[in-house]
Amino acid sequence: MTVKRLQYCVNGEWKDSKTSVYTPVTDSNTGKVIAEAPNCTIDEIHEAIAACKAAFPAWSDTPVTQRAEQMFKFKAKLDEHLDELTRLVCTELGKNVGEARGDVLKVIEVVELACGTPTLMQGDSLMNVAGGHDTVMYREPLGVFAGIVPYNFPAMIPFGWMLPLCITTGNTFMLKANSQVPLTGMRMLELLMEAGLPKGVVNLITCSNEDAEILLKHPDIKGVSYVGSTRVGRHVYATAAANGKRIQALCEAKNHALVLKDAPLEVSARRIINSSFGCAGQRCMALPVICVEEEVADEFVAHLKKFAQELKVGPGYDPTTDLGPVGSLEHKKRVLNWIEKGIQEGAELILDGRNVVIEGYEDGFFIGATIFDHVKPGMSIGENEIFGPVACIKRVKNFEEGLAIMNASAFANGSCIFTQNGYYAREFTKRTHGGMVGVNVGIPVPISVFPFSGHKDSFFGDLHVMGKDGVAFYTEAKCVTSRWFSDEDMGITKISTWDGTIARS
Repeated sequence: MTVKRLQYCVNGEWKDSKTSVYTPVTDSNTGKVIAEAPNCTIDEIHEAIAACKAAFPAWSDTPVTQRAEQMFKFKAKLDEHLDELTRLVCTELGKNVGEARGDVLKVIEVVELACGTPTLMQGDSLMNVAGGHDTVMYREPLGVFAGIVPYNFPAMIPFGWMLPLCITTGNTFMLKANSQVPLTGMRMLELLMEAGLPKGVVNLITCSNEDAEILLKHPDIKGVSYVGSTRVGRHVYATAAANGKRIQALCEAKNHALVLKDAPLEVSARRIINSSFGCAGQRCMALPVICVEEEVADEFVAHLKKFAQELKVGPGYDPTTDLGPVGSLEHKKRVLNWIEKGIQEGAELILDGRNVVIEGYEDGFFIGATIFDHVKPGMSIGENEIFGPVACIKRVKNFEEGLAIMNASAFANGSCIFTQNGYYAREFTKRTHGGMVGVNVGIPVPISVFPFSGHKDSFFGDLHVMGKDGVAFYTEAKCVTSRWFSDEDMGITKISTWDGTIARS
């Protein structure tokens, strides 16, 4: 297989980088290198920022209805190339067909939201706020925004969470694509340009994490949207904010579910299986910890183990695959180290996915579904984000103990309860720290008209992605108060003339 050397995109043109350093892009299913992403030079990063800045005046002055029209055209391109984009996600990341298609469909969902930007950007007005005074609030774009993205959603995060609302509100967008999985994003940008996007409105680079520091400090960048680890997210938030930029940093998670004894255990276990092991556990809304009331824990764990054993592990682009590989060899090693750590800490390994080998794909980055039972407070596998197909069972005495354990987590992206008891469901939604809450729903990610609202160490910033928060993040308010003077105010005397006209003096 020929290894393709990738380019970067500035001002509507794909260019060869002058760098001598490239990052390998692998097919996660086979382990083979299929492309190389350039670590763009400092000059090339500045070139991309300058292109965004140069494109901003004309783009921001383009009527919002025309900017929204660009999203209608982009949606048509995404629909037309859905299968192609799905295959790319399956290949460079290893998601199964349904998960990869969902990654792309989430982009389409947010693009559809952005088609309504003329309504979403509408401000407020109030007539006669004081005698003869009227006030109108407008929403205006700020300038250049940068997106720094992870590997686990190569379509949804850059081209769903960030780009659509950023550019339809009139800003320009500088994307640092993830060097591990750049192919999907590069193809999407090609389609966006084919749909007629003006040059320079969106520019794309790949570079080292160290060189990406430029994006946090550059005076021409007005805001940064980041998704990744909490350690880096804290730094991104602190550095960008210190340099006067808007920032939204979406970070790690350790989402918990609470299964009460009145829940339908088999049905609940089936729902939790996809939440825990879908996308090989590589999503910040995965459900890696399940707190279960002791009275029903044995029965619930038996169901969960049975359903996990039924998951077919295989290459992502095989339509019969349930559980694809993780994203890289390095990440596979990291997850395997976490499993070993759990054993050392004394958790009971009741399902071991470490020795999975797929015939014909022996070098793929596969890990089978793995379950630890009797995970105690203080065990690191139950508190830190593993980001792999590993589930932890924490047995609890009752609702209050379960809720307390969940709320003790430093992270608060999502939380779920499985119960038929309305009182406990309501108490849970009131008292959980999770920013996205599920009642008998394992992955409570809201549709794009609502914000992706993580809390605590899962998010740093004030305004989340998507929904009204997303529009507010990419715009600033301008309030205009007007007063128009009457003739009397101006000291003008009206005089009637012989022919009935009015003269002024």
